[in-house]
Amino acid sequence: MKSLSVSVSTIALAMSSLLYPGHVSAEQPIPEWPQAQYQNTPTIEDVLGYPAGSRISSPAQIQEYFQALAEAHPDQVKLFDYGETWQGRPLFYAAIGSVENMNRFQDITAGMRSLADPRTVNSRQARELIESLPASVWIANSVHGNEISPAEAAMVTAWHLLSSNDERTQGMLENTIVYFDPLQNPDGRARFVSRYYATVGLEPSSDRLSAEHNEPWPNGRTNHYLFDMNRDWLALTQPETRGRVAALLQTYPLIFVDSHEMGGDLSYYFTPEAHPYNPFITSEQREGLNWVGENNALWFDDFGFDYFTREIFDAFYPGYGASWPLYHGSLAMTYEMGSARGHQFKTRDGETLTYADGVQRNFVAFMATIETASQRRQDLLQRFFNYRQQGIEQGSRGSVRSYIFANSRDIAGNRKLMALLSEQGIEVGQANDSFRACGESYEQGAYVVQAAQPAYHLIRTLLDDNVPMDDEFLTEQERLRANNLPDQIYDVTAWSLPLMFNLDMDICHQQPRVATTPVNTDRIIAGDVANADADFGYVIPWGDMNSGRFLTAALREGLRVRSSDLSFTHANGTEYPAGSLIVPRAGNPENLTETVQELAVASGAKVTGLEKSWMRDGPNVGSANMKQMHAPNIALLWDQPSSVLSAGSTRFIIEREFNYPVTAIRPAQLRAANLANYQVIILPATAGGSYEQALGDTGRENLRQWVQRGGVLITLGNATRFAVSGESPLLHSSLEQKAQVDGLADVAEQGRTDGVLIDSEDEHQRHIRNPNAQPDWVSGVIARTSVDQEHWLTAGVHEQLHAMFIGNDIYTPLRINHGRNVVNYVGADDVLASGYIWAENQQQIAHKPLLMVQPEGNGLVISFTQEPNFRAYLDGMHVLFMNAIFRGAAHARPLR
Repeated sequence: MKSLSVSVSTIALAMSSLLYPGHVSAEQPIPEWPQAQYQNTPTIEDVLGYPAGSRISSPAQIQEYFQALAEAHPDQVKLFDYGETWQGRPLFYAAIGSVENMNRFQDITAGMRSLADPRTVNSRQARELIESLPASVWIANSVHGNEISPAEAAMVTAWHLLSSNDERTQGMLENTIVYFDPLQNPDGRARFVSRYYATVGLEPSSDRLSAEHNEPWPNGRTNHYLFDMNRDWLALTQPETRGRVAALLQTYPLIFVDSHEMGGDLSYYFTPEAHPYNPFITSEQREGLNWVGENNALWFDDFGFDYFTREIFDAFYPGYGASWPLYHGSLAMTYEMGSARGHQFKTRDGETLTYADGVQRNFVAFMATIETASQRRQDLLQRFFNYRQQGIEQGSRGSVRSYIFANSRDIAGNRKLMALLSEQGIEVGQANDSFRACGESYEQGAYVVQAAQPAYHLIRTLLDDNVPMDDEFLTEQERLRANNLPDQIYDVTAWSLPLMFNLDMDICHQQPRVATTPVNTDRIIAGDVANADADFGYVIPWGDMNSGRFLTAALREGLRVRSSDLSFTHANGTEYPAGSLIVPRAGNPENLTETVQELAVASGAKVTGLEKSWMRDGPNVGSANMKQMHAPNIALLWDQPSSVLSAGSTRFIIEREFNYPVTAIRPAQLRAANLANYQVIILPATAGGSYEQALGDTGRENLRQWVQRGGVLITLGNATRFAVSGESPLLHSSLEQKAQVDGLADVAEQGRTDGVLIDSEDEHQRHIRNPNAQPDWVSGVIARTSVDQEHWLTAGVHEQLHAMFIGNDIYTPLRINHGRNVVNYVGADDVLASGYIWAENQQQIAHKPLLMVQPEGNGLVISFTQEPNFRAYLDGMHVLFMNAIFRGAAHARPLR
């Protein structure tokens, strides 16, 4: 028998694998940096037990390591909490600098806030600040939880800055404060790390087919509510984004790096960005982005790393982390590292990309950027100040001087938007008296946003109806489309907050002369009850989220509530819109007064006590047009093929905006389960599959029978395809092909057709069209719709509603014998409210349905042809979506 010889190193590696599953040794220590000599600072291995780049650190481990650095270097490291995730994980950032700079850290941040507001400093004071303040870089990492190497690189870079005593690194710290936001999405990363290590076997696999590289739904990209938080910066729906914005407005970093990962077959991307650029990004900022990119390129050349710039990732949409800081005067940029999405990944070129590779390349990019900030310190400070000062000047002299919100309709929506603007560092005032401006009269309480303030560029970006793309870029996109090539539009082309909130706003060329009170960041103002001791009960006017929150709270309290299908006028002479709520004393608890007062304060609703039930006009309380409201059990289809983003935003809006619980159900259970416990079932949009495949005929019939017994089925976006498909569809509409505005001759026998003469390029393009094509894909515009004011489903909704149109799903209207098209796109000339849409799509969506409702037995099918909950920032759609759920459940006729 042969003797076995086992080396000590093999035993050590095996023991290491037992202690740390998934541990992979790096080929060389990380970080690698020329002429680096390190002093005694705790390494990642010292604190966490494994070398840098050899294991994917969890959120708790990342926090533990930064705490160790702060304890080892209290004179150079400061840690700050800026919030907490939905799952309770802490959000924090670290500030690192030289001993001298950190000793005056409070003065430095105060100085940046002074420089950010040129109204508070004279020219001498500004010059002194520019001469004395250090530069600053904010490195934000892994906002997508499965983009893993940036967070690890933050630890490596922080260690290098604190432990390396080479002259180059020390010089950077003398000139620069470096902020590390090491992990922007702890919940998503925790999901990724847990699932990844659950799949790793004896050794990591580099095969892209392996379970390690194919995450199950919903993967680790998103946060708890499945939001892509790199799209959330203009709406601030998530606590992670809100906390980060508040921190940035305290520090005003001069350079903001948003560090991501992309597909593993790509190399490394850094600034400058692709076209188009947002027009509110200045030429000086674009030059500054080139400074950063050129220095990064020098370092990547030294290390032999591949990179690319000016492709794929643009700087147009302001809701990215790499965009939003630009409109406060900073330089902001995206970094993208090709991802191993684990420890090892085999690229299409046959090379093995490792996690350690990503950590090292991010480290080099971070250090190169810090060096640029250090070398360009005074230029960056001066340009930041200039941007803010120019904003004030442009706002005081330009054609746009102020934005005025009348606040006469949708009080809740107006208040939320004003609070949101305040959270973003924009000054908002509420008028103390009535006033006139630009030929219009406004009542006390109207909101005014003066353009002449340092955040001018952000104001214009968020509030203008339309931010245009440059003509040259659009001409190129039309050329690409005509030749059946993919366009280069990366994200939505429209995002105007007033349009998405569906609010009345006037843009004025003068600054109103009225005293105002500054608006704070409270999104809900406490409501109240007038005539609280009235004998009959209470009325709450319907039409905004204050009354919506009151309804859900009242239902959860078990109160008896009615809602009117029609408008009515009470005996006291007050008119109330359709949908308004009646809460009578009869049938409700004895403590109704106290309960209603508590609900009004929490919801923001304005409640009025009624002495009697008599109506001067419209239905009385006992009318069939006064529907008894019920507390429905809501189910939301969850898991593949549901779109992660659609499912997440829908659940978020119902649970966090409506304050109402939702049960998530997977397709396997929905296919054949007894659904009698649910009154409402919602199918979110799909991605990468279809409900026809997931539910099959069995699931369709189960849903049909449930609807016929009195259920309300709501489909969102392309989930409506499921409702219109099959031999016996649930909804009698259908998807349209691309409209052909001019026909071509049919092919004759033996493959011949009539001869034609082609005498122009336009004629040539007409002849090469695909006659069976689907409509072209639209990246995202805001469209105008017309609302049927006579249907119960639109109670409290304004006659004109703005909606997003994304994709290419266009549906035929329901015939009147099948159901109602209660919200439709307006005519082709007026349908586009903001953004860029292909001309053929603009023509084809005109007068097509956005919202359809069809009775089915005792129940209803309600279909939104576009997503009402897109990114949870279409606040103007909330009442309509709430109607679909709660008024839909009240209008269904199940046996109760």
